[in-house]
Amino acid sequence: MLGEHRYSVRTTWTGDRGSGTSGYRDYDRSVTLTVPGKPELLASADKPFRGDATRWNPEDLLLSALSECHLLSYLHACVKSGVVVVAYEDNALGILEEDGRGGGAFREVVLRPHVTIEAESMRDAATAAHAQANEWCFIANSVNFTVRHEATISVRAEKPA
Repeated sequence: MLGEHRYSVRTTWTGDRGSGTSGYRDYDRSVTLTVPGKPELLASADKPFRGDATRWNPEDLLLSALSECHLLSYLHACVKSGVVVVAYEDNALGILEEDGRGGGAFREVVLRPHVTIEAESMRDAATAAHAQANEWCFIANSVNFTVRHEATISVRAEKPA
């Protein structure tokens, strides 16, 4: 199915301490993200940028989006190639570099999925499915930095009789 899909989010700044943005240290970076029908997400800047470390920040959200998109694309690729995935966990890492002028950008993201499959005979297809997932991932195809994969695959231990 080809088509255009639209997504919306309401971003509400909740960090006015009474004097708005009268100075760099005079306001809080607290934000509430709202999507209709979903729980609110409390967000902020990252702690080094005067944010609240207990809340999600844009960098967390971008890294999470890349990790989850790869997961969902990978599961689909596995179904298409006959691989039965029984567990999947990713310990992703994103590297952001500040530019010294107040900005910066992600240099790369490394996804480190550990996948458990049903049978050894599926290993080659399970490995190949990561490349297919990368081609299908909408988020990875939308960023201008490298998204690498350092995947490991194991086979589920046979259940005792």
